Amino acid sequence: MTDSSPPTSELRIAAIDIGSNSVRQIIADVSPAGAIRVVDEMKAMPRLGDGLESSGALSSTAIDSAAAAIQRMVTLARQLAAARIEIVATSAVRDAVNSEQFTERVLASTGHQVRVLTGEEEALLCFRSALAHFELGAGRTVVMDIGGGSLELVLAKDGLIERVASLPFGAVRLTEKFLAPGVRPRRVRALREHVRDGLKKAVPVKDWRGAQVIGSGGTFTNLAGMVLARAHVTVRSLHGTRVTRAELEHVLEWLSRMESAERQQVPGLNPARADIIVAGLAVAAEVLSRFDPRDLLTSAYGIREGLLLEAARVTPTVNDPGVARDRSVRKFAERCHYEEPHARQVQALSLQLFDALEGRLGLSADDRRILADAALLHDVGYHINYEKHHKHSFHLISHADLLGMTPAEQIMIAHIARYHRGSPPKLKHVGFGQLDRHTRDRIVKLSALLRFADGMDRGHVSAVGALSVKWGPDAVRVRAREAEGATNVRLECWGASRKRRLLEDVLGRPILVMLPDGTEVSADEDGDGE
Repeated sequence: MTDSSPPTSELRIAAIDIGSNSVRQIIADVSPAGAIRVVDEMKAMPRLGDGLESSGALSSTAIDSAAAAIQRMVTLARQLAAARIEIVATSAVRDAVNSEQFTERVLASTGHQVRVLTGEEEALLCFRSALAHFELGAGRTVVMDIGGGSLELVLAKDGLIERVASLPFGAVRLTEKFLAPGVRPRRVRALREHVRDGLKKAVPVKDWRGAQVIGSGGTFTNLAGMVLARAHVTVRSLHGTRVTRAELEHVLEWLSRMESAERQQVPGLNPARADIIVAGLAVAAEVLSRFDPRDLLTSAYGIREGLLLEAARVTPTVNDPGVARDRSVRKFAERCHYEEPHARQVQALSLQLFDALEGRLGLSADDRRILADAALLHDVGYHINYEKHHKHSFHLISHADLLGMTPAEQIMIAHIARYHRGSPPKLKHVGFGQLDRHTRDRIVKLSALLRFADGMDRGHVSAVGALSVKWGPDAVRVRAREAEGATNVRLECWGASRKRRLLEDVLGRPILVMLPDGTEVSADEDGDGE
């Protein structure tokens, strides 16, 4: 947290979102390009939506609690010199008969108006946020946000909105209507039938089956947290986590058979959401059933981030697949002051090796992309210190805000960069040993390729122009070709030979490193190189 004024090129904005379940504030500096740098956050859970389904009104207790929380948030925003303070309210305030009483109370205590969003406005803010954090430039996408009082859906093709829908299927509302006596499988089935019927009437399915589905809101971040916890995977951010329909259904069934107190103990689930999570997941399951996507993509960003961008008058760029990821990785590397020529050379050589050995290693196009990013970032640890820079690279990458990839992919990239030198991957290493066997196997194979390629630029002068790989019955022969203008690649071949051991283990046969004339180069000693 900082109380310093933002740079003149950025606008400091406070966005407060008053929902049916919680009130959340984010204070951030927003650049003209739409980059969001979070300064501080605050959250309260007054549960404005409690009792609304039966009474139609916000309770006085909830109003008092919410108004006090908003007053604290406005005070914090002023202390941090926010240039603008935007306050919006969604379903609970929108539907309550005494909403005017609440908004007047907030105005009197803070001096700021509350903008009560329509369902469509709420959906469009979520979509604006998704547009800034995902690659929506190609194909069909469904963005859904499940709040306490309503479900918002935006259907878009190639980044252009085709349909917006707001339905009264919020987690608090449906819990009160169907599950208030207690969560039981038959009550969950009744809830799902109610949602299914509503979706059939409101949302067309023609042309949208198989569309990419993005989930925004606490239901989805908690779902991702539980799925990753069950798989014993630890990540810094849940943004970008992919959850299959089968995983969602398993978690929903699992939670439906628990009492509320048991759900509060579930790893990855916020205990404060334990009483409404089943309803939220049931809605999500029906949306997935309606559109039949391959999986669900989790967004850690929603209305507040969309509000920041709207207040800063930033229209996010519609990114084609891969563009946001490339830009995000490159900008992170630049912030770490990476040595670009060396990183690009190692990346190029790594991918040449990958293409030559892909079939032998049982790797995929996704693995190629992961290797490309790891190669570009492998030396970012120099930003901290040369000593143990591979370990610094791991920590920097693990905690970076990288778009266009899943948390699991980001963790893989961090591990591969960490193992470009030093000891090879071992089960006793923190983080690595906790990964599943398949992921560990991929990391070992990709690390072996990166190690060898890094050795092939031992002098950091891009002397090697190309590599040719020949698979023989007794050994794998890798011949280096000189780049244009280079006169000697002996140092590079020596460096690669010195870092060949892990790749030999992976391939199950010796590697012979050859000069352009076919002469074999052997390392003077074993080691991991620089």
